[in-house]
Amino acid sequence: MNNKIFTAIGLMSGTSMDGVDASLIRSNGIDKFTKILNEYHEYDINLHQRLIGLRNLILNFEDLEKYSSTIHKIEREITIFHCKIIDQISLKYDDKIDLIGFHGQTIYHNPEKKITKQLGDGKLLSQLVKKKVIFDFRQKDIKNNGQGAPLTPIFHNLVSKYINKKNQIQFPIGFINIGGISNITKVLEANGNIEENIEAFDSGPGNCLIDEWIRINSKKKFDNDGLIAQSGKIDQLILNQAIDNFEIQSYDKSLDIKNFDTSFARGLSFEDGCATITNFTAYLIAKGIEYSNKDKSKNIKYLICGGGRKNIFLINCIKKYSSNQTNISLDIIDNYEYDGDYIESQAFGYLAIRSFLNLPISFPKTTGCDKPTVGGKIVENF
Repeated sequence: MNNKIFTAIGLMSGTSMDGVDASLIRSNGIDKFTKILNEYHEYDINLHQRLIGLRNLILNFEDLEKYSSTIHKIEREITIFHCKIIDQISLKYDDKIDLIGFHGQTIYHNPEKKITKQLGDGKLLSQLVKKKVIFDFRQKDIKNNGQGAPLTPIFHNLVSKYINKKNQIQFPIGFINIGGISNITKVLEANGNIEENIEAFDSGPGNCLIDEWIRINSKKKFDNDGLIAQSGKIDQLILNQAIDNFEIQSYDKSLDIKNFDTSFARGLSFEDGCATITNFTAYLIAKGIEYSNKDKSKNIKYLICGGGRKNIFLINCIKKYSSNQTNISLDIIDNYEYDGDYIESQAFGYLAIRSFLNLPISFPKTTGCDKPTVGGKIVENF
């Protein structure tokens, strides 16, 4: 058992492309974890719009080459932005920071073609901050026939133990992360073999369709508290058609926001479209919970993380669509002394430590990889 405690910064920028979540943690990469600091750093509007524009241009592998000069320019800008975050955190923390977990900004993800591209120059970042940087977390998993996502389940496994001990919540314990894409983790036991003890998968859209509808049809970025959707009326015919047209046959593929679009709601009013899209999203998340909850012999609490947990209308819709599953309960993770905005950034600090220790970060039952896989690339460029 490794008892050396490392201090790491985890940096995560999600599909909304609006900024970077940064977390400073301490952990041995196995069973010990302490939260120190969480911060959000927003991209300026120009960078935000250029990132979205670039992602919309990258539709296939050839586009990565076609727009390589633009990619390189924005990648350098993104890297310098992350450097400034690290510098600011370093000024607030007196002790040594050992490692940087640098996720970068995903602009293309296609596991079938074994390609995933996150903007972020790990070598440049290491040179600038004079620290060991772990980056490109998904590539090794994809090369090992995995989907490259989700990667947070090994961290959910650790968090579940703390929540179980402090709050007497019994296993199994579930986690629902509602970011751009939603994913679900189920931790079966307190001390089970890791490879067998965690099950995880992408379940469908999270915030991506709702946010896209809001951005296209208003000057807002998201539906605050779900109030816009709540003010609208669900078009049941269109909702049923959308559900029929997107029937998930299996949960063994990772998903990208480009797998979904809002065209099915075209022609609806702003409010009615938002209500219909939010219900579509909630229905798919509820179906994912049902898949995760195959064994109904035990009660299971699912803890909701990510920005989508703040959309009260969305959460209530998920509860409505899950009401026939009598052995489950849903709660936000914030009620257990974890800030749901920073679970992923904390996770990438933890994944950086595990990668440095040559410990696996993905498993056959989390990403579909052939065997437990050590993830990120380690660079020391100073």
